[in-house]
Amino acid sequence: MTTRQGSVLIVSESDDLHAAAMQATLREQYGVATLRLDLRDFPRESGSFRLDGSATTRTLAGLPGLDDVRAVWWRRPHPSRVPAGVRADDDAYRQAECDAFAQGLLWSLPARWVNDPGHDRLAHRKIVQLDTARRTGCAIPETLITNDPGEAREFIENTAGRVVFKRTGTSRAEFAETRLVEPADLDRLGAIRWAPTIFQRYIDPECDLRVVWVDGQEWVVRIDSRAGAGRVDSRLDISVDFSPARLPAAVSKSLATLMGTLGLSFGVLDLRVGLDGMHYFLEVNPQGQFAYLEIKTGLPIFASLAGLLAHGDSAVPGW
Repeated sequence: MTTRQGSVLIVSESDDLHAAAMQATLREQYGVATLRLDLRDFPRESGSFRLDGSATTRTLAGLPGLDDVRAVWWRRPHPSRVPAGVRADDDAYRQAECDAFAQGLLWSLPARWVNDPGHDRLAHRKIVQLDTARRTGCAIPETLITNDPGEAREFIENTAGRVVFKRTGTSRAEFAETRLVEPADLDRLGAIRWAPTIFQRYIDPECDLRVVWVDGQEWVVRIDSRAGAGRVDSRLDISVDFSPARLPAAVSKSLATLMGTLGLSFGVLDLRVGLDGMHYFLEVNPQGQFAYLEIKTGLPIFASLAGLLAHGDSAVPGW
């Protein structure tokens, strides 16, 4: 297979196992060199952008060859890490300047982006996801996102069946699993005033589906969530059976429209198949985890994403 010259840049944490595995896949299966960048290394290590009449030259955190990058995996970017000074206002100014420089330098690269940073940022907003999914034909559980304790209580009391609650944001704070609302939680609803929360009708599962979307290629994994402890939130329950699956054509079409509308070429989607047979959209993570899905099922997800980064084709021969 012939590919054009240039490397692939992976922007992520320095200890990210997904990034390391992608480096190996690109090297071994596609013969493509990679660069790794943890934005927390800047401004401790310097960067520069030089422009003249004929060319540009970029360096950032000691990385050479940025101008020859063919594709960027915007995997798990961090803000720059600016040491604390004496005045908070000065720290905020320096942080803003460093972030503006690093992001501008990278985002100006004429490369294939997975995902485009602007689309990635917008798609991380749960309200944007849910509203877009509804408009593109996905089934959505009845949902309320609010910081109003009274409205939350009314939703919980008037929803047919049980209700779950979960985070609205996607920061790297401590992982918070989706939980059923219990009677004791009603006495703590006042806390949502300072932390808007998602409340949804609980869907009793036939199974859960985790879909790794790679530029139109669907890698679907069925999770036997009824068999394990994770019937409410199956994301961390690896004790149950995982198996390759397929989506109904109508569901696949809706997800394709959703991802296209969000402008994402990559994402990990969580669906729940209810006892009523409906496929309910729960969320999409533009930087979602998927290595364990490949380990569990043998699906060639890394090869698919590496193909997209290497030459713009996510299809894997033989699959």
